[in-house]
Amino acid sequence: MPIGAMQLLSMWMKQLEIQNQSAHTLDAYFRDVTAFIDFCYSQNLELNQVEAADLRQYLAFKVEQQQLSSSSLQRHLSSIRQFMKWAEQGQYLTINPGDDFKLKRQSRPLPGLVDIETIHQILDQTAPESVLEQQRWLRDKAMLEFLYSSGLRLAELQGLNFNDINLGRMLLRVTGKGNKTRVVPFGQKAKDALIEWIKVYRLWLGDFNPELAVFISQKGQRLTARQIENRVKYQAQRAGVSVDLHPHLLRHCFASHMLSNSGDLRAVQEMLGHQNLTTTQIYTHVDFEHLAHVYDQAHPRATK
Repeated sequence: MPIGAMQLLSMWMKQLEIQNQSAHTLDAYFRDVTAFIDFCYSQNLELNQVEAADLRQYLAFKVEQQQLSSSSLQRHLSSIRQFMKWAEQGQYLTINPGDDFKLKRQSRPLPGLVDIETIHQILDQTAPESVLEQQRWLRDKAMLEFLYSSGLRLAELQGLNFNDINLGRMLLRVTGKGNKTRVVPFGQKAKDALIEWIKVYRLWLGDFNPELAVFISQKGQRLTARQIENRVKYQAQRAGVSVDLHPHLLRHCFASHMLSNSGDLRAVQEMLGHQNLTTTQIYTHVDFEHLAHVYDQAHPRATK
C-alpha cells in the first residue's frame, strides 16, 4: 500500500531534524510542502501523479491568492523540489517533476554600503554625559565592533556567550544558519571594546560564569534581536549619521571592505559562513574603483 503524502512529509522532517537543520528552516519546509500537498488533495492528485504542469498551476495559484514575491515563489519551489527529490531517492516516487521546472530568477541587488569614514564616525564617537548612557554606550560599542569586526549575523551576535570568546587569540565561535558552527577572528578594537563592556557588565550583574550571554540589558537579560537593532540605529543617529544603520548592513560593510583590501574571496566566504561561493561573489561587484586599480596594476595591456 502506497505511503500517504503527509506521512512521507513526516518522515522527511525527521530526517532533516537528524541532519541538525535549524527550527526556522524546518518550519519553512513544513509550511511550504504542506501547502502543496493540500493543493494536490484539492485537485485529487496523488504525489506520484504530479507533473510539471501541476507545479506551474500551484505556483500560479499562490501568486493569485497570496500575491507572493518572486523570492517567496523560489523558496516554495525549492522546498517542494527537495522534498520530492528525497522521495524519489527513497523510491517512494518514480520521478521528481521539479527537476526540470525552473522559475526565472530576478537579478540579485547589490547590498547597500557605508563608507569606512562613516563607520569610524559611528564607532569612535564620544561617550554621552550621563553615567547610565555611558554604560549603555560601552555595551553598544562592543556590539557594533563585533558586527563590523567579524561580519556577524544579528542572531549570531545575540546568541554569543562568554565561553564562545577566546580573548587571548581573538577568536569567536559562532553558530550560524543550519546550526553550523564556525570560528572567526575579531580585531583589537573589538577586543578593547569588549574589555570595557565587561567592566560595566560586572556592575550590572556582578560575577558571571562562561555560559552567560555577552550582551544583556540592565536587568541581566539577554538582549532581543529587536533591542539590538534599535540600539544600532540609535547609535548611528547619535553620531549624526543619516544612514539607516542595521546589523546586516554592518555585515555587508565587513564583507565589502575585507574583500576590497584582501581580494581573498575564499577567506571572506569562510568568515561570513556562506555555504556557496556564489553568495559571497556579490561583493566582488561593489568596489569598482578597487577593481579598476587592480586591473591597471596587473593587466599587461592596461598601461601605456
